[in-house]
Amino acid sequence: MNLIKENIINLAKELGFSSVGFSVADNMEVESHRLKRWLAEGNQGEMNYLERYDDLRTDPRKLHPGTKTIISLSFNYYNPNLTQDEDLPKIAMYALGEDYHKVLKKKLKELSNKIRQEINPDVNIRFFTDSAPILEREWARRSGLGWVGKNTMLIHPRQGSFFFLAELLIDLEIEADQEIKDHCGTCTRCIEACPTDAISEEGYWMDGSKCISYLTIELKEEEIDSEFKEKMEGWAFGCDICQQVCPWNKFSKPHHEIAFEANPELINLTKEEWLNLDQETFDEKFSKSPIKRTGLKGMKRNVEFLG
Repeated sequence: MNLIKENIINLAKELGFSSVGFSVADNMEVESHRLKRWLAEGNQGEMNYLERYDDLRTDPRKLHPGTKTIISLSFNYYNPNLTQDEDLPKIAMYALGEDYHKVLKKKLKELSNKIRQEINPDVNIRFFTDSAPILEREWARRSGLGWVGKNTMLIHPRQGSFFFLAELLIDLEIEADQEIKDHCGTCTRCIEACPTDAISEEGYWMDGSKCISYLTIELKEEEIDSEFKEKMEGWAFGCDICQQVCPWNKFSKPHHEIAFEANPELINLTKEEWLNLDQETFDEKFSKSPIKRTGLKGMKRNVEFLG
């Protein structure tokens, strides 16, 4: 391992990142065709933003001219000590603490500054975490951070899948890492467990418009389609089912990031308390929370839909 690569890995881990991988910036031709097919089938639902910037999405050199290497990073958010009454509206684990976009962007900015200070003051870097048209999971897969499983999540053989992804697009040539072999094998637990049949029978293909995370977060309609009425299994914001049943998540370990500790007021709200919540209280209690994306009106819609 060359010194630059080793230094970047050490700097990233000092900031709390779990894994760091490197891949050569290139045009993702195969993934581009796959994305176009996925969109043509309408799997994006109302997520029309996925139809834009196809050229940037599949070629990071157009997103950030001069890019030679993609540095993919993961950040653990697994909280195994979480206890929540089964009768309460469920919130996906990633959304229990502060908004990861803001938390990780601060860390990515700090990492970029440290790279300039300690490695090369003239290096050209852009960083993202679910905030730009870039195929994060594919780049992470190419960088050796895991394989894309049948539930379409990135899975690491020693860390499971409860982690966020981020990227640095950098104009340095750095030795690429090797990809990890797919270890899903004949397992179909995620496919069988998905209550809305969002995952195809063969796996590796997700109908986003059927996913509970989409229905509770991305869908902006006033009502959720009645066909999903008895299929939500208590989820009011996001869903963890396909990760909860994945055997590889037995290797997930507790995170150590204070910002991602569960907000007790969020996980302990009853259905009645959600429906009676006013806008001022919502803004005050959840100003740093990812659930602001859905908003109070959306959360009330979701909770009421649970019946």
